[in-house]
This record gives sequence, C-alpha cells and structure tokens, in this order.
Amino acid sequence: MMNKHLFSFIVSALCLIFSSGLMAQTTNWREVYKVKKKDTIYGIANQFGISIPDLVKANPEMAKEGYTLKKGDILYIPNVGEKPKASQTKQETQSSVVKVGIMLPLHNNDGDGLRMVEYYRGFLLAVDQLKQEGLSVDVKSWNVPQDADIRNILLQEGAKECNIIFGPLYTKQVSALSGFCKTYNIKLVIPFSIESSEVNSNSQIFQIYQPSARVLQTTAEIFVNRFKNFHPILIDCNDPSTAKGEFTKELRKQLDKNNIVYSLTNINSPSESFAKAFDRVRPNIVILNASSSPKLNEVFTKLDFLTSTNPNLKISMFGHTEWLMYEKYDIKNFKKYDVYIPSTYYYNPTSERFITFNKAYKSWFHTDMMQQYIPRFAITGFDHAEYFLRGYRKFGQNFIGSPAQSTYQPIQTPLHFGRIPGGGMINQNFQLIHYTDSKIETIVY
Repeated sequence: MMNKHLFSFIVSALCLIFSSGLMAQTTNWREVYKVKKKDTIYGIANQFGISIPDLVKANPEMAKEGYTLKKGDILYIPNVGEKPKASQTKQETQSSVVKVGIMLPLHNNDGDGLRMVEYYRGFLLAVDQLKQEGLSVDVKSWNVPQDADIRNILLQEGAKECNIIFGPLYTKQVSALSGFCKTYNIKLVIPFSIESSEVNSNSQIFQIYQPSARVLQTTAEIFVNRFKNFHPILIDCNDPSTAKGEFTKELRKQLDKNNIVYSLTNINSPSESFAKAFDRVRPNIVILNASSSPKLNEVFTKLDFLTSTNPNLKISMFGHTEWLMYEKYDIKNFKKYDVYIPSTYYYNPTSERFITFNKAYKSWFHTDMMQQYIPRFAITGFDHAEYFLRGYRKFGQNFIGSPAQSTYQPIQTPLHFGRIPGGGMINQNFQLIHYTDSKIETIVY
C-alpha cells in the first residue's frame, strides 16, 4: 500500500503541474466512473490501467488546491491506450436495430419541460410510422433537467449502446455529452439553440441551430441576390426595443458592397415625403427594422394610404421570421403586399399532411398541440426523427445529412447539413416563405 502522506504529496505536486495548463477537460475519454465509498485516486487509476497524471488531466477539478475525492463524484476515465471495444464494435458493424437516446428535460415542471415533452411525443409518432414501414427502432429516454449533471445520466444502462442521441437542451451539458458521443462513436443531434463550439471539433455532432451572425449574413446575401432588380426601401420604425437593426445594418453593408441604391424613410414621415422613397418604375421591396405586430400594422396602414393614391406602384415586403406568428391575422396583407419571410421552418395549417399529423397527435395523446409556439415542437420532433432515422438506416455511420442523402419531405422543419472543416455538421437550411394572391410558396436555398 502506498504511504498515505506520500500519496498526498504526489497529488499536491500534480495540482501544481496541471493547475496552470488545464483549461478544459479532454473529450477523449472511454468511461465515466461514479466514485464509491472506499475508492482512492490511486486505486481508480490502477483499476483502469492509467497513470494518476492522465486521470487528473481528464478531470481538471482534481488539480484544484484542497481537492478531496468523495463518494458519488463523477470522473472521466481517459482513453490513453486501447480503443474501447464498444466504439470498435459500432464502427465495424451496424445493428439492424437503430438505437436512439433522448436526453432532454422531459417533465411538466416548467415551459422547457412541456415543450420537450411535446417534441418527444412528435418523435414517437414518427417512430411508430417508421416501424410500420419495417424499420426497427429502440428508443430510450432520460429526463435531463437544467440542474442535472448529465454525467450521471451517461452512467446509466443503454447510453453507450445508442447509435444516435438527441440532446441536450442546455449549453452547460453539451461538453460532457459531446465527449461521450465522440468516445463511443455515437451520432449526436443537438436539436435546439445553444452557445457551444463543440461542433467545431467533434465529427459526430449534427448541430441544427445556426448562429445568429451566420443567419444574418445568409439572409442579407440572399436578399441582394434575389432582389437585385428591386428598389429597396428601409423603414425606420422608431422601436428601441427591437434587435432587428442588426439585420438592416448587415443588409445595408451588402447593398453598398453591391452598389445597390436604396432609400431610407421613417414610419412617422408625412405621407408626401414617405411616398418619395418609392420608385415609380421599378418594383419596390420594403424592409422594416422592427418585427413587432403593432409596428407591422402601422406600416400596412401607411402602405394602404400610399397605394390608394398611387395605384400603379409595385410593392413587395421582406419580413422577419417572427411575422409567421401573425399569419393567421395578417395573411390578407401578406398576400396583398407580396410578403417574403425568411425562416428555417414553416408549416401550412391547411395542408393535408399537417391535418393528418394533427389528428394523429390528438388521437395518441388526447390533447391539442401547444398553440402559442412557432415552430410547433411536436412537428419538429416528428421531422427530426423521420430525417435522422431514415438517414441512419440507409447510410449508417456514413450518414452526414447532405442533400443527396435525404429523401424525406418535412412537414415543417427542412434540414440539410454541411461539414465544418475538422469538425461536425451544421444545419445550412434556409428558405423564404412567399405569399402571393394565389398561393403560399416555399423557396428553399
């Protein structure tokens, strides 16, 4: 047995060695271990055939002064030697059963839980449909609330055997789940907005959320390309609470870069000066620096007066994703003013597929979907399951989510991915929802 004082000295020395260099725990680990009552650091390292420095490097908190091993602690066991058999098996063979893990807050304690329960219900509807088509799916779910240490979840039976895991919802849980999936060669689908750079270094990740800066630039570039023959008119709505000024700022930069002349006006401008901003020959495209319903309706009123006195004006509008929430109330104006709304999701409530899905949801769960949220979380779960499980069934570990690999037509949430060099896959879907007199069309990019 190692002398207790000598062991304490070794740990203290390791703390000094690692404290200045350890900024983040390694994601190359083969096991998570829950500390038992009589465990020691030396014994754990010896049990897994690794050195104490390797163990401390994988668990930076151990390098902090005064650290004491406690029963119930969760430790990462680094993969410093032979690859874990579970990872090898998953790489070399594909099971006929697609094993899926759901690691989201599945509870009714708050809004996050209620939304994720609805997402999960939609997911299960898709699984049922896929099973009817002959796909074998095994779904395991774990309730992972905001205050959960996800490392405890990863210790539970069935986690290592998953082919795909969907989650987490919270940014602070991404790193541990990302490392786990990287070690065990599991596809990780991060379905909602996060602030994490894990996708930049983990090839197993599919990140559906697109960073806002990326969306702003994409939207502005698509606007310039599609409406290069239009006369842009930017309307200041005098709304200090909005963040949409970031978009109009990016748009003006792109317009200037492409030498496109545009007009500026104000929602409170007198009718005569407001009218001067519009071109009498070319079609006009109107952009607001606010997304709220009251400001939008003010502009509609302004445009109604303008077109009543200038009936030959050609006017289209380029909106914001939030406008989809107003479709029920403003669809006549959307069609009247040829509105384009940029978005990564859209469903048509009059479509046959939505009506069929809505009936199935009510039949299964004896309740309606949440009304106040767009996108609808049940449909999001359904689309995600259909897209990824079909893709994995056909391509296995070679599934990368490229347009060429997908044959699924979504109800609401289209997906296609591009790889980050040296990292994982990020969603690149973008579309414009276009309202015309005769139809609503989806223009996919």
